Amino acid sequence: MSTYVPPALRRLVAQRALGFCEYCLIHQDDTSLGCQIEHIISEKHGGQTIEANLAFACVFCNRYKGTDLGALSPTTGQLVRLYHPRTDLWQDHFHLDGVQIKGQTEIGTVTAKLLLFNHPDRLLERQVLATLRRYPSEIAQRLMRH
Repeated sequence: MSTYVPPALRRLVAQRALGFCEYCLIHQDDTSLGCQIEHIISEKHGGQTIEANLAFACVFCNRYKGTDLGALSPTTGQLVRLYHPRTDLWQDHFHLDGVQIKGQTEIGTVTAKLLLFNHPDRLLERQVLATLRRYPSEIAQRLMRH
């Protein structure tokens, strides 16, 4: 069970992300279950409930990430840490190919695989949003570069 995150801290995290999931870049208004505050390093692993350790994540990214810190590389079999939204730049580890989110590094590859970025249901959701010109939004494209 996670520590209570005070409303002011929740607002700060959501505002910092401009309402977008910091992993898959979907906007909270465009996903039926919205977004949540998640611990990048889970409390189980000693992560604190502080601004530097919190991210805004859609329900799916948050659920699939869980308390994981890393995953095995499909190419080397070595343990690789996951993407960290506070210390990593999105565009350094991922790129969009249509609505698919592809890893550019081992960090990106293991994160995309673990968070099921390209599960058929998630691709369908992003395809519908792309047709409506809501994914990737101009703001999300700017977030990819920051």
